[in-house]
Amino acid sequence: MPDSQPQPSDGATADSSALLLCGARLTDGRTVDVRLGGGRIEAVGTAGSLPPHSARIDLTGHLLLPAPAEPHAHGDTALSAETPGPVSYAPADVQRRATEAALLQLGHGATALRCHVRIGDVQGLGTLEAVLGARRALRGLADLTAVAAPRLLTGAAGADGIAVLRDAMKMGAGVVGGCPDADPDPIGYTERVLEIAAEHGCPVDLHTHGDDPARLARLAAMAGGMRPGVTIGPCAGLARLPRDVAARTADRLAAAGVHVVSLPQGGCAGVEHRGNAPVRLLRAAGVRVAAGSGALRDTVCNPAGRGDPLEAAYLLASQAGMRPSDAYDCVAGAAREVMGLPEVRVEAGFPAELLAVRGTQLSGVLSLAYSRIVIHRGRVVARTSAVREYCDSAAAVALELPRQGRPDPGP
Repeated sequence: MPDSQPQPSDGATADSSALLLCGARLTDGRTVDVRLGGGRIEAVGTAGSLPPHSARIDLTGHLLLPAPAEPHAHGDTALSAETPGPVSYAPADVQRRATEAALLQLGHGATALRCHVRIGDVQGLGTLEAVLGARRALRGLADLTAVAAPRLLTGAAGADGIAVLRDAMKMGAGVVGGCPDADPDPIGYTERVLEIAAEHGCPVDLHTHGDDPARLARLAAMAGGMRPGVTIGPCAGLARLPRDVAARTADRLAAAGVHVVSLPQGGCAGVEHRGNAPVRLLRAAGVRVAAGSGALRDTVCNPAGRGDPLEAAYLLASQAGMRPSDAYDCVAGAAREVMGLPEVRVEAGFPAELLAVRGTQLSGVLSLAYSRIVIHRGRVVARTSAVREYCDSAAAVALELPRQGRPDPGP
């Protein structure tokens, strides 16, 4: 999608003509029809109760869910492992990779993405300009927000970082970010970030391993009550602290209203810092916890990765012991809240940001979700269809199993 193609103006919405979703199953077991219009859900009724409409989609056999969102992507380095040699930060290459990565995640269901972008150093603001170009190319398909992440903000080199960060906010970055752990003065770095965010009235989203409880306590004290809000992640180091220390830290984060984004698919750090935040402990303390993908086929951090929110939810359910509904909330409701997006429910009046997945139960969908229909602003923007076929002998075995209980072992 080259940037030279005509794009809708800022604030443009998708096609507002009505669309009827027929026979969809909800997580509470009901089968409903859902009418969309003007980018919102206009009505929800029992199957067959809403007037027929020329534009309709039969969702029989599909579970209809609020669409997930991606709260922690790295568009500037995504897919860089697929090209030999060092990572190219040429704006054209960054824009192509960021766009392709966002489309990949859109196909999985994420209709909104928060994309961390490193600024300053040799890259200057070229990487941010490229990601903002990807945002324009994706308009009408998915919503992308850029997080400006400078490397240094203290000391002699920090003055340049502060200037570049202020320029980044003027260019169109929507969130102030960065990694305090990488600065010689992490507390000073955090103070600068909070100051600039307050100047621009924008959210904060910081990378941290979370293995220093004193530093997190100080961050919580500085961030307490700040609006629009402060998010940190991936905080995998919290899981390696003594449980009582981690619990006290979680209490402080909850009291300050600090959100945490966990990265159950591998994160965006080197092997020594990988792992997942103690999601259940944080939630028990009252911390709002979301889940994201982190690095996606990244040369430095993770050469693999699907960028699939449902995989993140599956890992939270299967490895962290969360209920499927809570695990899915981490990639949907909580992710949208952390990103400052409106709540989505399959009810009249809510935004038409929806994901239909073939299946009948959320637990089954998290385990095996191949066929998907993604709806953004009331319009279908992506479809994935999978067909499974068995050979004749396998089909014969399937036919025998209900009658005999097991196949004939043969001679």
